[in-house]
Amino acid sequence: MDFVTSFCVSSLGTLSSIEDAHRFETIFKMPRRTFNYVCSLVKDEMMVRSSSYTFLDGMVLSLEDRVAVSLLRLNSGGSLVTVGSSVGVNHSTVSLITWRFIEAMEERASHHLRWPASGEMEKIKSKFEDIHGLPNCCGVVDTTHITMCLSSAEPNCKVWLDHEKNYSMVLQAVVDLDMRFMDIVTGWPGSMKESGILHSSGLFKLCEKGERLNGSKLKLLDGSEIGEYLIGDAGYPLLPWLLTPYQQKDLIESEAEFNRRHAAARIVAPRTLSKFKDTWRFLQGEMWRPDKHKLPRIIHVCCLLHNIVIDLREEEIMEESCRSSSDHDGRYMQQLCRLEDDKGLEVRDKLSQHLVTSWPVGEGEQAAASLKRRNNGA
Repeated sequence: MDFVTSFCVSSLGTLSSIEDAHRFETIFKMPRRTFNYVCSLVKDEMMVRSSSYTFLDGMVLSLEDRVAVSLLRLNSGGSLVTVGSSVGVNHSTVSLITWRFIEAMEERASHHLRWPASGEMEKIKSKFEDIHGLPNCCGVVDTTHITMCLSSAEPNCKVWLDHEKNYSMVLQAVVDLDMRFMDIVTGWPGSMKESGILHSSGLFKLCEKGERLNGSKLKLLDGSEIGEYLIGDAGYPLLPWLLTPYQQKDLIESEAEFNRRHAAARIVAPRTLSKFKDTWRFLQGEMWRPDKHKLPRIIHVCCLLHNIVIDLREEEIMEESCRSSSDHDGRYMQQLCRLEDDKGLEVRDKLSQHLVTSWPVGEGEQAAASLKRRNNGA
């Protein structure tokens, strides 16, 4: 909350007029250029009642002020009263403005979170192969818990109680190596396991029908082919389009190499979720009177904002992903799923064997180092 309380009463009406670029980004979690873009997206919806929202001194909040208040509410994790008093706005005004912002972002920014088109997916697959030596990999799936403050007296509260005895809602996300959300599912209670959420998701249904992950196939030396796939941790079932690591102890060379590359590539998902929750602290459990029906929409908009920052600042993403922590669910133990589809077993074994025959062990690290040098201009 330091960046919220750093506002002075004398700054009323000029919440977004901070000249220092670093301080601006520290407060609003995005560069000014991105902030201005967000303002342009929501302008029409946010200014419908142009004179309805004022500071305590009666001055009308500008478009920039309204966006600034909304971002502070979402990224500070503070109460309506705390955020309002820090910027000289009534707490009810903070609530109304923030919800107007949520609705406007849903309406105007949805194109920033969608499944990649075929050309975009080819670039994503190339990165997974160039950096981690995983050909035809399209992304990483993972889940995180959004903790909530629920009363034990609330009806059906137990369904929201997860295996670590916290009230929570689960967010399932598919991410690429740029830490960008490609698909999200949220709204399910914390008591559900990763595998259950996956099977209940639109992602599962589309992939099973062949309407996703249906792009170009990887041709193997024996003439067979491997389709596009995602990777996930041991909490997910092994499927032809979702490859999980080998879980037995005694691994042969190809299995160990697959696990090594799988683990190196998979780390981008927990890092993304950790950065996401650290930025939008409203989602860290200090919510005031959380509405379970509104929360999925708020999570969605925070995901949109996360992607917008990346879309407008791509050159810094690779370096940023290397610095990010991976501790997004620090209080939660790893879930394990023993479900293994026979076709999934066959695909994983074929891919594992392909990795050690087509790309020698250790070459992946050389490729990653080479790519990093190119990104740094060496």
